[in-house]
Formats: sequence, structure tokens, C-alpha cells
Amino acid sequence: MTIDIHASREGDATETPVTSTPSPCCGSGGCDEETEDPAVTEAERIRTMVREKYAAIASADAEGCGCGCGESPLGEDLTMIGDEYDGVAGYVADADLRLGCGLPTELAGLREGHTVLDLGSGAGVDAFIARAEVGETGRVLGVDMTPEMVRKARANAEKLGYDNVHFYEGDIEALPLDEATVDVVVSNCVLNLVPDKRRAFAEMYRVIRPGGHFCVSDVVVRGAMPEAVRRSAELYAGCVAGAVEEETYLAWLREAGFEEVRVVAEKVLPTPETALRLMDESGAKESLGTLMSVTVFGRKV
Repeated sequence: MTIDIHASREGDATETPVTSTPSPCCGSGGCDEETEDPAVTEAERIRTMVREKYAAIASADAEGCGCGCGESPLGEDLTMIGDEYDGVAGYVADADLRLGCGLPTELAGLREGHTVLDLGSGAGVDAFIARAEVGETGRVLGVDMTPEMVRKARANAEKLGYDNVHFYEGDIEALPLDEATVDVVVSNCVLNLVPDKRRAFAEMYRVIRPGGHFCVSDVVVRGAMPEAVRRSAELYAGCVAGAVEEETYLAWLREAGFEEVRVVAEKVLPTPETALRLMDESGAKESLGTLMSVTVFGRKV
């Protein structure tokens, strides 16, 4: 059986090795010089910052603090709380780094035999839950841009003995999958970390088969996002600065081609202390809009 991943289309469903990606700040002289390469775009800086943060979480083998969290191993003051997986079939505690903000697999309408793609699969918690739904005849693919997370997810899959769950290193804005190869896309508080969300949504649409659908949990904002908060790298890594206005988020999904786009679950999230401090320090008069965790569903006709 071949798997529809570019790196392995010519053979069986094998997984290519992953290696750590060096930071673009390092030139031939190493990282001692604090020079900024003008060729490195803002989007690339965001990707590097996010990759380094999540690599540290994976390597620390501790609960993380991304879009949902307890206390961050990196000491960041991000206090959003993700949903609990208590009693969810397929849950694997070793794969749960507490980085989510919803339970998209519970609302994704997964069925026996489905091929599911988990975007930003981390250590594999949502992929393993999806596997419990699609069974032995289905398959689950996870894509994550952080090599350390991919290694952790693969190790978890090996321990579980799953031969129909595979994890790959790749960017959501340029997925390493062929067109129309998956039935369902899920993601849990990851699309906020993607600088070009419109491109990510277009990639989701490209890889879903006609008649397939997506179900993703993410953070959006209802109201204003002060510039001081939007510029914060720390809050971007915590899915706050990366949040876009809810109606914009839904409009971009429709623009990508999806139909029946709707919010199927939502809850209010607390405002991180860091965001309040940044607004106070910048003298911003505008208030931060309401941060929401939303689970969104849409279909490719």
C-alpha cells in the first residue's frame, strides 16, 4: 500500500527520517552575531519561533502551554485551558501535551474506513483518537513542522503497534500530500500558529476529496486585537496574537471553497496576563476583544 505523501509515493508506507531544522538566524559564523538577515521574512521568523518553542515542549517531555495549557515549561504566562479528554476512546496519555483548545475529533463525524489528516499532530493525541474511530480499515496521517514532535508521535505509534497511523514533517501551508487524498481534516489549536491562514485553508481544500469535510478547533477573537498584542511573539506562540476575527476566519474558509461552514462548539477563553500587561505598557486605549475557542465544520462539495 502506498501512502499519498510526496516523500514516500514511490514505495510502501514508509516514513522518512526527521532532522532538527536549524534556525535561520545562524549564518556561517554561527549564532553569536545578532545580525538580522533581511531575506528572512516575518512569516519565516514566526515559523522559526513557533518551531523552537514546540521543540522545547516536546524535548521537555512535560505538559506544554500552546493554545491550551497549564504552566508552560518555557515560563510563558499563557493561561488558556484546553478541553479534557476524559473518557474519550483512543486517548493516549503519553501523547497528550495539553496543547489543544477543543475536541475536534468528537465532532468530526469520523467513520470506519475514513482517511483522516491531523494538521499539527504534535505527539499524536488527536490522531490516536481518530484511529479509534476509523478502525483497522481506515488510516490516519499526521503532519507537523516540528521534528521533535514527529519523533515523539512516531515513538508513541510504535509503542501502540499501530500500522495505519503515520506521522510526517511538513508545513500546513504546503502539505506533502497529493490532491483529494483524505476524507476528513482535523486540527486542534494549530492553524493559529500558521502565518498565512488563507493559504493553509486552500491546502486543506486541495487535499480533501469531494464530499469530504474538515472539523478544526482554533482560537478566534470577537472584537479588536490591539497592535501591541498582535506584535507579541510570546503571545503568537500561545495562539493569541495569531488569532483573527471570527467572521474573517469563517470568510477565509468559504473563500477557499468550503461550504456549510459553521461553528459547532465554542467557549470563552480568559485573557492572558501578558496581553493585559502589553496593552498597559503600550498605552493602548482599545480593549482586547473576547478570545474564543471555536470548533468549525465545513464541507468540500
